[in-house]
Amino acid sequence: MNDPQTDPRKLPKDAHPAVAASNAAMLAALPFEDRQDYEDASRGFIETLPDATVTNAQGRVVWTLKPYGFLSSDSAPPTVNPSLWRQSQLNMNHGLFEVCDRVYQVRGLDIANMTLIEGDTGVIVIDTLTSTEGARAGLELYFKHRGRRPVTAVIYTHTHTDHWGGARGVLSDEDISSGRVPIIAPNLFMEFAVSENVIAGNAMLRRAQYQFGPFIPRGTRGQVDCGLGKSMAAGTVALVAPTDLVMATGDKRMIDGLEFVFQMAPESEAPAEFHFYLPQLKVLNMAENATHNFHNLLPFRGSEVRNALAWSGYLSEALQMWGDDAEVLVGQHHWPVWGKARVQTHLKQQRDLYKFVHDQTLRMINHGMTASEIAEAIRMPESLEGAWHTRGYYGHVRHNVKAIYQRTLGWYDSNPAHLDPLPPVALGKGLLAYMGGAERVLAKARDDFAAGEFRIVAEVLNHVVFAEPHNEPARLLLADTYEQLGYASESATWRNAYLFGAQELRHGMPKVPSRSPISNDTVRALHTGQLFEYLGVRLNGPKAEGKTIILNWEFTDSGDRLVLNLENCALTHMSGHAADADATLTLDRKAFNELVLQTSTMSDAMKVGKVRAVGDASRFDELMTLMDDFERMFEIVEPRTRGERA
Repeated sequence: MNDPQTDPRKLPKDAHPAVAASNAAMLAALPFEDRQDYEDASRGFIETLPDATVTNAQGRVVWTLKPYGFLSSDSAPPTVNPSLWRQSQLNMNHGLFEVCDRVYQVRGLDIANMTLIEGDTGVIVIDTLTSTEGARAGLELYFKHRGRRPVTAVIYTHTHTDHWGGARGVLSDEDISSGRVPIIAPNLFMEFAVSENVIAGNAMLRRAQYQFGPFIPRGTRGQVDCGLGKSMAAGTVALVAPTDLVMATGDKRMIDGLEFVFQMAPESEAPAEFHFYLPQLKVLNMAENATHNFHNLLPFRGSEVRNALAWSGYLSEALQMWGDDAEVLVGQHHWPVWGKARVQTHLKQQRDLYKFVHDQTLRMINHGMTASEIAEAIRMPESLEGAWHTRGYYGHVRHNVKAIYQRTLGWYDSNPAHLDPLPPVALGKGLLAYMGGAERVLAKARDDFAAGEFRIVAEVLNHVVFAEPHNEPARLLLADTYEQLGYASESATWRNAYLFGAQELRHGMPKVPSRSPISNDTVRALHTGQLFEYLGVRLNGPKAEGKTIILNWEFTDSGDRLVLNLENCALTHMSGHAADADATLTLDRKAFNELVLQTSTMSDAMKVGKVRAVGDASRFDELMTLMDDFERMFEIVEPRTRGERA
């Protein structure tokens, strides 16, 4: 038997002639002679770390750009879309950069940027990257060139982890406990920062592997970028709660001698997000809503669909409020834009990008077209097609159209054939029977692959793999097909998804250690009601058939009184006290967190005095036996082997 690591059938292949031709056509079609972004991405460079390498206290590398040295080549190889190659090169700029007087950025030490603004007495930190280690390394690099000075404020522009996870790298324990350093964030920050990825968090983590490609080898036949930056950082992540919430557009804060004017942008790139303007410096920070690509309206990892119409509206409002004055536009990804006229053009094109795609999708919806038909038909206007910052490196127009359709009409296109389709395995087996069996399908698929018809080959062979997951020729041909689709993709996330699908078909799922379904930091950050909702998602409904459990909870530290009710196979909660409860449990939140994390049982907690109970406290332990544990890894490009949990 061939070694899977050296088996030529399972190694990455060359670009198919059809893919090479497609990439060559894009090279001829787009204005690659425009080098302005290359100048801007390197402008103001001061110094960097060797290969942008960041290590933790144990010496383990949590971030490095060393594996991306292959991007130094001027020309894209046939296995990488040349437009994506360009973006990947631009995202290689890393280190400390001077944006303008008193404004600096750390770029390339994470997927996101850390912006540093010098106040009268110290430095104001805008977004703290993903990890403590990355944030600390970036701040130390700044101190090396600008002198050590106190952090006088931290601002989180929005709720995604790569913008707050490294807070402890710029804040000391004393900064946090004393409240000396204000931590400013948009309204509802905590609610969304801790809940957006909790209820479906396990599935999102697995799906994010397809979006970002962390397990794909770096190289010309592998992962080259994520569109927004290189990849997600490893390292220590901790959420430090904000101390000051901005509530409305026009709200102002005087921070270390500088006036900040805020604009709220909820339901845009994040459910809670804001922009701000610094009148004294004429600098406009647009967070993640006007970066150098078309953003995601629905990321592959999953989320609520973002509001393209509102997004465009916020860009229009920012242009109206500050377009006549702003001389520099910075974002929390990518590089800045300098010059009033260029800032205006950038904002106008970004505004019109989201509005055009929204309106044209709705126009075609009202002609009765389906999501896939609209994605096939939509064409960007020339003025947007030729602007590099509107390209779909992260959120391609063809999947953003489908997100708008989903937000507007939902998943169902009104064709009754799609109302109650068979699940993948049953559908695959049925279609194979209709098509005369796997061998006939494979013969036709090989012909279509040779002709470069990769989309239909992917569609058909996906059914074969779900019908016959051990059919090695089908798996390998589907892997080759996904690979070619990845090589042709301008979108980094599309490339990562295709290439990771190919890798899993060839070699199986990566072997990764199991993990707790929810982290200690997240448990501490969630309010008690959210923890009850999380337990409701873990409840295995069939196991709970016929059971009724009612528990009163009294929290000594907060004074909260809540009732947790299991009935009709659903777990609900409400405030107050139930007279017919099985037990009343008195404890503090720390003890409750331990129960939820299952680092302690109710009986153990009672023995050491962490919980006082009136009634039958064992009903809680009984409730916890009804909870599912979620496997970190599950099959995506083939049938699930573990089956439904009952």
